[in-house]
Amino acid sequence: MIEPPRRTDLDPFLGNLAKKQIRIKPANHSIPMKGITNMQQTRSTSSTMDVAIIGLMSALVFVGTYFFKIPTAFGYTHLGDCMIILTVCLFGTRRGVLAGAIGAGLADFIGGYAVWVLPTMILKALWALILGSFMYKLMPNQKFSWLIGAIVGGVIHTAGYVFVNVLFYGAAAASVEILPNSIQSAAGVILGGIAYLALSKSPAVQELRSKFI
Repeated sequence: MIEPPRRTDLDPFLGNLAKKQIRIKPANHSIPMKGITNMQQTRSTSSTMDVAIIGLMSALVFVGTYFFKIPTAFGYTHLGDCMIILTVCLFGTRRGVLAGAIGAGLADFIGGYAVWVLPTMILKALWALILGSFMYKLMPNQKFSWLIGAIVGGVIHTAGYVFVNVLFYGAAAASVEILPNSIQSAAGVILGGIAYLALSKSPAVQELRSKFI
């Protein structure tokens, strides 16, 4: 015989239990809206500072290249390279690459050396990339890793300009530019190094640099 189901309304204990409603509050795993807003504001501020630094250093590279230049047989030497080295040392590889390419390329374009815009952007960016690689990846714990990177990058930078001169004007004409390009690269390393060592001691610069490095 099948026992009929018990009626809970006749049992005081079961009846009271059945009348109770058990509610389970779901866990709240969502991120507070205030936290999301703060994260978005932090990212926005960081992006704004990043663009500002790249723009400022690009302008300094342009000024050093366009206004402080000495004409040579097929172009000119200038002081813009020291600003590229300073940018990499203070604010990192990527910002140095962009500032060097933008500032120097713009200086060539406005200065009437349109044929040199692309080679200049590539070679300046390459120098900054080599310097940053030594300073932040290959030798990050070495005190003078920036100097080694700047010298290696400067040699490749000079060789690159000689190669482009050979393509544009021939080997004989390119040989004339070896000395001016070498002097320009050396001046960039020396002046950029002096500026970096001087500015890196400033508490304000150190605080600003900590936001990027």
